[in-house]
Amino acid sequence: MQVIGLCRFSYPAIGGFQVEHNSIEERIAFLYAEARLEERFRLFETVALPCLREQTDQDFDLIIVIGDSLPAHHETRLRDLLADIPQISLQKHPPRQQRPIMKAILNDARRDPDAPCLQFRYDDDDAVSVDFVERLRQTVSDCSGLIERHRAVAVDFNMGYVAEFSAEGIAAAALHRPYYVAALGVHVRGGTPLTIMNFAHQKIPRFMPTITLSDAPMFVRGHHGSNDSRQKPVAPVPVSPLTPEQAAEFEARFAIKEAEVRQVFSAT
Repeated sequence: MQVIGLCRFSYPAIGGFQVEHNSIEERIAFLYAEARLEERFRLFETVALPCLREQTDQDFDLIIVIGDSLPAHHETRLRDLLADIPQISLQKHPPRQQRPIMKAILNDARRDPDAPCLQFRYDDDDAVSVDFVERLRQTVSDCSGLIERHRAVAVDFNMGYVAEFSAEGIAAAALHRPYYVAALGVHVRGGTPLTIMNFAHQKIPRFMPTITLSDAPMFVRGHHGSNDSRQKPVAPVPVSPLTPEQAAEFEARFAIKEAEVRQVFSAT
């Protein structure tokens, strides 16, 4: 079964952000500010990409969407980071309404629209467990009766961490958060044009059955200054520096290495 992921890398969509801008030009200026993009690249390199390289099931496709106005030197840097991950493809698009363009990209990526597929969203500052794709497939197989009776069924791995990354290393806190973007997948029946982008992630259980697994940490949610969700006042999440045992778990489960985080975030 095809597994398709979708990631926006500072794509200047019309809509799709919690913080609004007065014009698309203002949004582009915010997204492409050098300091913001530098932070996003560091998170992408040390948090989001390592776990994709180490997936125990390598049979997946991930589409990264960028704006056609992303400065060339940033696009080159991005392509260099992706060069050794053949499952990832890069698409450039002008600003479009968020949901219609993302739904179209996902449906165009289905190799056989008449066959079922699994879909997931992926943020460029998050990580999933190295067995995420494997467990997503296995869960669908385990629940085949339910899957067969519905156009779409969600699989929600709702245990993980929220973490902050800096030159000092990693600080984190364990988190239980149902229907987060990270480690949430949707099975879509063959011949059905639904996508995971048809629904706000936190509202998914209103529209389809969901399968919940809380047996292991399956995601790391990055917290930092340029989170869209943190541009407005939100309750802080207290985090603590990783213990040696937690640092080992981050490396084993998410392929996140604290020494690499310190090195990349210390670079000038």
